[in-house]
Amino acid sequence: MDKQIVAKKLRLLRGDRKREEVAIACGITAQAIAMYESGKRIPSDDIKVKIANFFGTTVQQIFFEI
Repeated sequence: MDKQIVAKKLRLLRGDRKREEVAIACGITAQAIAMYESGKRIPSDDIKVKIANFFGTTVQQIFFEI
């Protein structure tokens, strides 16, 4: 899993939405979203599922496919 590829995918998925919107929907902080989008951290498995569900995609597509 390449953190920078994941970060880019997350930024693209979020698009024009505010980080706060994604954070609230996923039960995490906007700062956590910023860390994921900058490639500084990878979310835990349960948060990966929440993020994928929010964006209507799969964990596999976001975090494991290049």
